[in-house]
Amino acid sequence: MKKSILALSGVLIAGMIISTILYENQNHVAVPQLSVPKVEQENNQQNEANGLWPLTNEQISYSLQNEELNITYNKGEGWVRVPIEKESLFSGEYNGNKKELIPGSYLLTENRIGFLYGNESILFKYSLDHGHTWQEGLVAKDFPHVRFRKVDFLNAQFGYVVLTGDRTMSWEYSTAYLTHDGGKTWVETTTPPSTRIIADGGFIDENTGFMSYGTINPDKPDLYVTQDGGKTWSESIVQIPQQYEQIFVQAELPVKEEEQLSLLVNQGSTGDYLGGKVKGKFISTDNGLTWSFVMEVQPNEGE
Repeated sequence: MKKSILALSGVLIAGMIISTILYENQNHVAVPQLSVPKVEQENNQQNEANGLWPLTNEQISYSLQNEELNITYNKGEGWVRVPIEKESLFSGEYNGNKKELIPGSYLLTENRIGFLYGNESILFKYSLDHGHTWQEGLVAKDFPHVRFRKVDFLNAQFGYVVLTGDRTMSWEYSTAYLTHDGGKTWVETTTPPSTRIIADGGFIDENTGFMSYGTINPDKPDLYVTQDGGKTWSESIVQIPQQYEQIFVQAELPVKEEEQLSLLVNQGSTGDYLGGKVKGKFISTDNGLTWSFVMEVQPNEGE
């Protein structure tokens, strides 16, 4: 009797083993596994290891995770830490949301990365070799309560910084700084005559620059131009056709367009003409002193 039971148990166990093997083989064939490319697997593993993810989908991007600034030149495959305290990137009256860098306050290009930072003093820290070495230039020694900040370079040597601060109600101090040695040293231009809140500013070549004012219920463009590298500033006359008066009210930064300059004038933050996004296009043939209307421009058209 015992032998019969043992024999029967052996048969049952053998059957279970065979069934399990057949089931596993059947599942292996019937349910193909999705394969992940090796490079993607390695990237994901590396990102998980260092906990960093790019804030944008651009080739060159950055991360503010772990309370520090890191940059990547390859969409997150590798990272370089920027030797700047995170809080100093957001000092001043305007701090941004601190989840992303303040627009205009940094450069991320293949040949140059750079960041404006500081509290009472404003500095520009930059690298020309993908973050292997860093250099720093003092832009403004004493500039408290900075609000608007913008940096850009037109070539390897010439760049500009626009800063505003000490805002009181609808007034503030604004000025521009220029470098002719790649960012090592900066020289302040003459202060433009307007004390209104700045909308935008910058240079389009080493001599020609613009400052656009009026962000609080503007009724017409308030634009100033320099043609001598910031030594003097003059009011730029934007000739608004009667039908567009108090519609096109805020000038953007002009650009070069063949043998003339082109300017877009938007409707400000409260415009409602055709949805509020249509802009007026103007041209100048005297390097920004006067502007003539050309046409309406739909959103993203001609920009």
